[in-house]
Amino acid sequence: MNQNEIIDQTAVVTELVTLRDYWRYAISRFNAAELSYGHGTDTASDDAAFLILDSLELPIDVLDPFLDAKLLPAERRMLAERIEMRVMSRKPSAYITGRSYIQGVRFHVDERVIVPRSHIGEILFSEYLNENGSAFLPDPMLVESAVDLCTGSGCLAVLAAKFYPNARVDAVDLSADALDVAAINVEAHEVEDQVELLEGDLFAPIAGRTYDLIITNPPYVDHEALDGYPPEYQAEPRLAHDGGVDGLDLVRRILSDAPQFLNAGGGLLCEIGSGREILEEEFPHLDFAWIETAQSQDAVFWISAEALGVSDGTD
Repeated sequence: MNQNEIIDQTAVVTELVTLRDYWRYAISRFNAAELSYGHGTDTASDDAAFLILDSLELPIDVLDPFLDAKLLPAERRMLAERIEMRVMSRKPSAYITGRSYIQGVRFHVDERVIVPRSHIGEILFSEYLNENGSAFLPDPMLVESAVDLCTGSGCLAVLAAKFYPNARVDAVDLSADALDVAAINVEAHEVEDQVELLEGDLFAPIAGRTYDLIITNPPYVDHEALDGYPPEYQAEPRLAHDGGVDGLDLVRRILSDAPQFLNAGGGLLCEIGSGREILEEEFPHLDFAWIETAQSQDAVFWISAEALGVSDGTD
């Protein structure tokens, strides 16, 4: 049998009864179809677990207690359909459930935005949940203004509002569709009073404003990598990935313009993917601090306002 052929859903629902049955079945289907991962999961096993647990409104990181639970007929039909959809459409599982998570925080997603998976979310949690405070990020209680450039689903803007309770947070994106999704997440997390959504190209919508913190996870995929994307990544908006020939077009613009929008004592937190060597060669005068995460040592940099030439006005 061709594993990419649509399987009889009636037979699946009749024969498979427990959550364990559907997990095993999904893993087999995903492996046979040679799916790709990377949208919050890295293996067929993890992706199957996410799709099943999130669909059933169960904790996405707790599988064992539910493995032998018998599923209701409606639940079995839903899982069979979603497993088949994952195989046949090659869409990320997060698009199928309509949800994605950063450090356990849930966000709405759909095909208008890329599936959130920024290292910056991990950094915010690890730095600010550290009992000794952050080694480089400003005191969260002293931050009065922040901007999230290329906000997409708005996830980083929402997290910024939560970590910086006294801050006005602007969230900028070129895509009106993406901002519609961001609005859903801003409302769901009840941060409408803090977060303003602005449509435009990088700093253009915020001319004249300055910030204690700039956060950005801009498009940074180079054209060669973009052309070789598997279907799961092609399902996401190309605009949200396209960083130019070497992936750093927007990063260069952000570095060039950031000093005009930073307050003294602030800084820029930026994710760039794999362009460290290019960036350091082009900007040898800048003091980048590269931040290690669970999956990378040089995908995110921090640079202070002072290192970018911002003066505190005392000279």
